[in-house]
Amino acid sequence: MTEPATTQSSRSRVVGYLFALGAGATWGTTGPLSTGLYGLMPANTIGFWRVLIGTVALAIWGILFQRDLFRADRRGWLIVGLGGGAMVALFEIAYQYAIAGAGVAGAAALLYTAPVMVAVLARVVLKEALTPTRVALAFLVMAGVALTVTGGSNAGAEAARMGLTAGIAGGLLSALSYALTSLMGRWAAPRYGVAKVLFLEAIGGVVLIWIALLIWGRPPALPPSGPAWRGLLGLAAGSVIAANLLFFGAMKRIEAAPASVAATIEPVVGSLLALLLFSQKLTTLGWLGLLMVVSGVAAGYLLEGLRKQPEPV
Repeated sequence: MTEPATTQSSRSRVVGYLFALGAGATWGTTGPLSTGLYGLMPANTIGFWRVLIGTVALAIWGILFQRDLFRADRRGWLIVGLGGGAMVALFEIAYQYAIAGAGVAGAAALLYTAPVMVAVLARVVLKEALTPTRVALAFLVMAGVALTVTGGSNAGAEAARMGLTAGIAGGLLSALSYALTSLMGRWAAPRYGVAKVLFLEAIGGVVLIWIALLIWGRPPALPPSGPAWRGLLGLAAGSVIAANLLFFGAMKRIEAAPASVAATIEPVVGSLLALLLFSQKLTTLGWLGLLMVVSGVAAGYLLEGLRKQPEPV
């Protein structure tokens, strides 16, 4: 006897929410794992190896299951591969400095200014409405970021040398790159598919990170030890591969807005892990700020989802 369609749909939605929560929790391991690697290798090298390992994994998956992954027109390679790759390169380098300088919670809070930037840029570039509600949520998020950054600690191997200023700059640059990538994705994903966009961005990101580090005079070196390799493999397997697979699995079962809301558990998980593993503490105001960031971003995603729902006939 088969299950009613409503039961199957309800079960699928529950699985979708669990996948989204799993994606957010897995993304939340990025900061703690990176912090653990700072004593083994430079921050600017971690991003290169993280993306390279993820790119190789995507290429193997494409060879085995989706050969079309490697085919794209000239515009795809230029806009997604080169343009998107530049944003990936900026994000990977900047976010490592954000984690090392502002701490895990501060870096995550700064990164979550990206939806605010998307709303502003979408108004300028895509002529989307910037409503009073969006403005109010933007101020809520920004106030929360300020409380989180000033109410947290940045205990870690490189934090003392980099300082909070470098962390804030890195966090804002990583948020800007994420916001620009999101806008580019709105154009590219319907044309090429999510998997191909990720792959083209990753290839461009690896090449451009390598070039940038060469120009900077800090070429990426091989991980110096077994623990460094294990940390990088864990970082790539979790925050690059598993998190994206879980999130895409969620998007197949539930709408984009609730999936994104569930994934906002990321900074909470990262902050708790940083507290347990590295004693990166938040004051009461710091936790309040983090709650304001998560609430503001989640409310924005929910309102976006409600706005896009078709009206009943």
